[in-house]
Formats: sequence, structure tokens, C-alpha cells
Amino acid sequence: MKVVIAGSSGLIGTALVAALRRDEHQVVRLVRRPAAAADEYVWDPARADLDEQALRGADAVVNLCGAGIGSRRWTGSYKQELRDSRITPTDVLAGAIAAAGVPVLINASGVHIYGGDTGDRVVEESSPAGTGFLATLCRDWEAATLPASAAGTRTVLLRSAVVLARNGGMLGMLKPLYQLGLGGRLGNGRQYTPWISLDDEIGAILFALTNDAISGPINSVGPAPVTNAEFNRAFGRAVHRPAPMIVPSFALRALIGEFAQEGILHGPRAIPTVLEAAGYQFQHPTIGAALAAAVGGNHR
Repeated sequence: MKVVIAGSSGLIGTALVAALRRDEHQVVRLVRRPAAAADEYVWDPARADLDEQALRGADAVVNLCGAGIGSRRWTGSYKQELRDSRITPTDVLAGAIAAAGVPVLINASGVHIYGGDTGDRVVEESSPAGTGFLATLCRDWEAATLPASAAGTRTVLLRSAVVLARNGGMLGMLKPLYQLGLGGRLGNGRQYTPWISLDDEIGAILFALTNDAISGPINSVGPAPVTNAEFNRAFGRAVHRPAPMIVPSFALRALIGEFAQEGILHGPRAIPTVLEAAGYQFQHPTIGAALAAAVGGNHR
């Protein structure tokens, strides 16, 4: 396949490029700096500037663009950046895909589209979108793909959980604390912490690329949901350290701001119904297995 990737330099994009090349697919990367390799095309989403040659002959486009949700405090300007870095590139790509007749679009989204009030209720892809900034962001992000799907492109909306990886991402920030015995639950610990291993995030994308039966939203989450307290205990076991700390909700809100409430103190009990029904086999089906792969330690 010839696969065009937007957002190829991030945690997921870097791993996806490597996996596609390992399977001998042709990769084209859309970049916003001067092109430095033959497989790169410069584009400028803010100017709706995309060389039509980039999509010529493409079998699929994978769009992973987006500034980090938890990278900075949610000021008004950063919330606008979170929207602009997702919706604008998706809108530009969807129009170009429709014009070029690309058969498949895999577009990133987030599992927090279901909102923060789902509690213990199991959330599937058919569940309605919730309320709040993150839910609205994901809903509008997905809606930006409509020109592609309306033109007949099989469009997959990848509603990803927190991706657990050996290098970078959330674990890159938390691992040093847990290794020092400073890990702990966040808030009351009863909220769900959706997760997926990096291997399974990439596996889900590759599976969706080649499975014509998959379209629309898919929950890219591990099949065994855990609460934050359960996640904390599993992390402590993985690094062979106690994780006794408790970070009160008010402290998280004071330290992190609005993101703490929507992205940390609330989380959906999401399950990957579509992936499992289509026959995807998880490499790391439990939080213990995912953490063992990412940081080493006990496989439980």
C-alpha cells in the first residue's frame, strides 16, 4: 500500500512509519518544515496548501495531527490551539482526499468524546457524545472528516485512549516518579483510566487499514478497563515499587487546571467492541501486560 501520514513525527506517527516500512508499504509523510527526504511533501494546513501530488496514487491517509492535550495548561489560547491543530488539518485533508479519490482515511480522535459523566457505565462506539471541552473537540474533529466520507472514502475514526509506550507519552513523565516510590492514585481513584499499549494502537491502525468491514468510530482502547486506583497498583507492580501517594482532586485542579477535571479525574469505561467483533487480537489485553511491555516488571 501507499500510505500518506500527517503527524508522522509524534509518538504514534513515528511507530506507525516504522511498522509500515517493516511490512514493505510505501510511506509518504506530510511535513510543515522544508522537505528533507524523497518521501516528504511540505504542506501548510493554515493556508489550505497541500500539493495534490502528495495524494496521487495513495491507498490510504492516516491523520494523526494535533497538539498535546495535556502538554500545557488550558488557557484560552491553548484551547484554541488544540482545536486549530486538529480541525483545520483534518478539514484540509478531507477535502483533498475527496478530490483525489483516496479509498481510506484513518483519522485520530479521542475516547474522551463520551464525556466525563459516564461513571461505571460501559461505553461502546454506539454511545452518544458527551459534553465538555474535550468531548466537543473530538466531536468537531470527527465532523471535519465528512467531506471524505461523503465522497465515498472509507473513514475510520480512531477514538484512542492514553497510549502506553516505553519512551515518551504519559509513562515517560510518570515512570521516574513511580521508580522513586512517589506514585499514587489521583483523586478518589474510582474514575476510569482508558489505556492501550503502543503496540496495540499501531496494530489497530494497521488492522483498520486493511479491513474493509471497519468504518466509522472505533474505540482504540485495551479490552480490560481499569480504574485509576487499579492502574496505580499495576504501575507500582511493574516497577517493583510501592505507590502509596494520594493526590487530592483539589490539588490536581490547582496544579493543572481544567484538564485535570476532564482528562484525569473523569474517564470513560470504554471497551473496543468494533475491533473485537472484527477479530482483532490484542497483543497486550490487560493493564499488567501493557505496562510490562512498556516499563518491564510483573505481567499481571
